Amino acid sequence: QVQLVESGGGSVQAGGSLRLSCAASINIYCMAWFRQAPGKEREGVAAQYILGDPRYTDSILGRFTISRDNSKNTLYLEMNSLKPEDTAMYYCAADGSIPCTVAPGRAPFRYWGQGRQVTVTS
Repeated sequence: QVQLVESGGGSVQAGGSLRLSCAASINIYCMAWFRQAPGKEREGVAAQYILGDPRYTDSILGRFTISRDNSKNTLYLEMNSLKPEDTAMYYCAADGSIPCTVAPGRAPFRYWGQGRQVTVTS
């Protein structure tokens, strides 16, 4: 069983920045961020496999950056130029299988964190 512990997030005004972290109990092949806003379906945000090759969903391209520190088994999401529509609960996810992507149709990720709230006010 892989444990994922998230930290960071919070509340910020539009245009601001926040950072999320996700510490995993082991170094696992694929780690990703998802988000879910109230009344909406869960949406994939970004994914990165253990050696790099980040993948992003279109809505956050150029604003969010995913990264990993494999020495710490930790995944990060740097969020800049935040918009009110970025408000959601953000979840870290991990899986040992390919492909490492959050694109629709990918098999569900096996391991999930507890979630961190990100609120962007206008």
